[in-house]
Amino acid sequence: MTDLSPLLAEQLAELKRGTDQLFSEQDLIDKLKENRPLRIKLGADPTAPDIHLGHTVVLNKLRQFQNFGHHVMFLIGDFTATVGDPSGKNATRPPLSREDVLRNAETYKEQIYKILDPEKTEIVFNSDWLGELGTVGMIRLASNYTVARMLERDDFKKRFTNNQPIAIHEFIYPLLQGYDSVHLKADVELGGTDQTFNLLIGRELQKSDGQKPQVAITLPLLVGLDGEKKMSKSLGNYIGVNEAPNEMFGKVMSISDDLMWDWYDLLSFRPLSEIAQFKQEVAEGRNPRDIKVLLAKEITARFHSEADADAAEQAFINRFQKGAIPDEMPEFTFEGEIGLANLLKEAGLVSSTSEAIRMVNQGGVKIDGEKVENAKAIIYASTAVYQVGKRKFARVTVK
Repeated sequence: MTDLSPLLAEQLAELKRGTDQLFSEQDLIDKLKENRPLRIKLGADPTAPDIHLGHTVVLNKLRQFQNFGHHVMFLIGDFTATVGDPSGKNATRPPLSREDVLRNAETYKEQIYKILDPEKTEIVFNSDWLGELGTVGMIRLASNYTVARMLERDDFKKRFTNNQPIAIHEFIYPLLQGYDSVHLKADVELGGTDQTFNLLIGRELQKSDGQKPQVAITLPLLVGLDGEKKMSKSLGNYIGVNEAPNEMFGKVMSISDDLMWDWYDLLSFRPLSEIAQFKQEVAEGRNPRDIKVLLAKEITARFHSEADADAAEQAFINRFQKGAIPDEMPEFTFEGEIGLANLLKEAGLVSSTSEAIRMVNQGGVKIDGEKVENAKAIIYASTAVYQVGKRKFARVTVK
């Protein structure tokens, strides 16, 4: 890096911040030295209507590239979403209908502009070129990779070893994603660590096409509200960028103290030196809740406003701190929708469902500080604090 100008050295350092791997750093340096707007690609299959904070890890990196004058291509995988991305899956993912894909794509177009500059963002749909490949084109594309190479991919390897089914179309998906890079002549492609294999295929297909291979940049996957699995719409452990300020603030405050530091690293725009200072203050006795409030306000203000963030903080104080809800409490996770009475029993807040119903009818049950009136309520995907009486609390995630 000694031959880089101070401007390029600063740009490289900022672009590397928070990344997991670069394939390769030297390729990125060489491209930056060309002193032209690079073509930066990020693909997203519109599998559900909400973009969540996990998506923003890579969107924030895209915005950094924009700030340095590079050209961002946000690719909506309206064709590949009908195939189904197998990345990180231990079972074949069912493809979506064309109608679902297009409906979700419209919401994506709106939500990404909460982070990206609309004037510097090109939105593309891969059905425009993948739909024209035809049978012959698909066969030629498939001839670029062997089954043995596909089985080198970790999730495919595990499923093959465990005698779990792998559909042929799942081998096609990484090739289609790689062909997107060929068509768009991408200089850089971003993705989570679970996309590494797909991004590297893009490099190889570009080489075969006579192009300079794209730089593949992977970023860590954001762990969701449950503190265990990556943030996912299907798991219900996520915060959508369109969620109301109070909901967004409260969900950030619900994460564990340990997870908070990972979120600071991946989501906060604060200088790394300031985050290190926060860690030192907590180590010296400062309440980590104070630091978490700062993160919750930063994230809420980013997607709403400073005034909304201030109001959400005050609402949180009114609901929780004035209600004497403790910082530490048991945590439980339940799979699938569950009746309120059963939830309270399984979380150990009551001894029986009949007691749960009686406590609700007496006004002694609260969810996130709000009194519950329906003892037959069904609880869907959410994370909330459940309170029975004055002293029994539990933080429960329903997936």
